Amino acid sequence: MSSPPGIEVPGSLIASYTRNGSEEERTWIAGLSSLVAELLDRWELERDGGIGSGEASLVVPVRRADGSRAALKLQMPREETSAALIGLRAWDGDGIVRLLDHDPASSAMLLERLDGSRSLASVEDDDVAMGVLAGLMSRLHAAPPPEGLRRLGDVARGMLASVPAAVAALPDPADRRRVRGWASAVAELVDEPGARDRMLHWDLHHDNVLAAEREPWLAIDPEPLIGDPGFDLWPALDSGGEGLRATGDAQRVVRRRFDLLTEVLGLDRRRAVGWTLGRLLQNTLWDIEDGRTTIDPSQTAMADALAGR
Repeated sequence: MSSPPGIEVPGSLIASYTRNGSEEERTWIAGLSSLVAELLDRWELERDGGIGSGEASLVVPVRRADGSRAALKLQMPREETSAALIGLRAWDGDGIVRLLDHDPASSAMLLERLDGSRSLASVEDDDVAMGVLAGLMSRLHAAPPPEGLRRLGDVARGMLASVPAAVAALPDPADRRRVRGWASAVAELVDEPGARDRMLHWDLHHDNVLAAEREPWLAIDPEPLIGDPGFDLWPALDSGGEGLRATGDAQRVVRRRFDLLTEVLGLDRRRAVGWTLGRLLQNTLWDIEDGRTTIDPSQTAMADALAGR
């Protein structure tokens, strides 16, 4: 697959869309280079650095006609891409990267340029980093929820409907008991009044916070959802992943993070634990959909760390 001159789509991104992708995905990635070229021309943008990519998106550093720096982000239009646009418009740069322009037809976004080389993971003091996450999360949750986003209650009820089949796929009785226990925690919360419903980021962790010029740190890559703020904690609690668990002191760190986040955000701890168990349930359901037949040990470790909180 070739690209127009100067528009190089990374091979890893091409592979992610073509290896097991649908015909729609293969068609989109085949036209991506031409789409970039068309948007550069339409928005009077000049490339200003090397192209980057994630698992599903392409990011092109650019300069606008007035000389200001920006980033052109392209991802195949999906429900989560539309949700990100709704969220970014609603937040309007308050604690998060600012949306400068977008193309409704392709879901392409022109974003404020942040420092992609320096994420919050570079901050060695965990309390400081968690304080930054808590502050950003508090600001994001304060925005009035807009229309057009999925609601946590609907997501949670869908999870609960999937539990019987998931339990049947787990051969270990202990794993089955865990999944049922997590589902029970969610069932207790799902129909409670939604007075605490807020706009959630859904994926706010160290690597999704970048250094910026406008502020020291700003969030990126939201997957907005309207629901209880407790459902937003798990990515922050799990920040560092394998590195966190390799310390041998992961449970203490998780508990300290949980205490800091719930205090800053003013959350009821019972609800926060319950919705965090909901995230563990969601992760496990996804794993089972992908063919896994055991609970990932990291999910079990997180649940154990929060026991008694």
